Amino acid sequence: MEPREMINSMNKRFALFGYFFAMSNRLQTVGDRFYEEITCKQFFLMICLRLFENGAPTINELSEIMGCSHQNVKSIAGKLEEKGYLEIRPDSDDARKLRIRLTNKADSLAKKYQKKEVDFIDMLFTGISDKQIEITFKTLEKMEENINE
Repeated sequence: MEPREMINSMNKRFALFGYFFAMSNRLQTVGDRFYEEITCKQFFLMICLRLFENGAPTINELSEIMGCSHQNVKSIAGKLEEKGYLEIRPDSDDARKLRIRLTNKADSLAKKYQKKEVDFIDMLFTGISDKQIEITFKTLEKMEENINE
């Protein structure tokens, strides 16, 4: 039996659970080839940083958004700091907290890949309607709520 047939014969909830891992691995592989300067995880950290419009987040705040450990975020951020894409500085009120801020070099990198990223997202969602995207988003959002409870 072909792999696709095996997956199609499974209980769809279990198949989806497996797809999450497989898609994550595939996205990381494609993403690591996509950027010349950084890894996919480093790019994801920079995307998440841009969500904080009102200043530089702490490592803990960023780890919540990214869904990974404080140590993992600190490691990824440290590598990006070495490359000049961000700065890690102590909080002005509490030196135990580290705050992360993107640099101009990160802005230049974002501009360099902007069109290529849009083209990739367009390709990824080809043939998928806005309604399907909305349903998928709401489903994943609810699954995340279930995990967090």
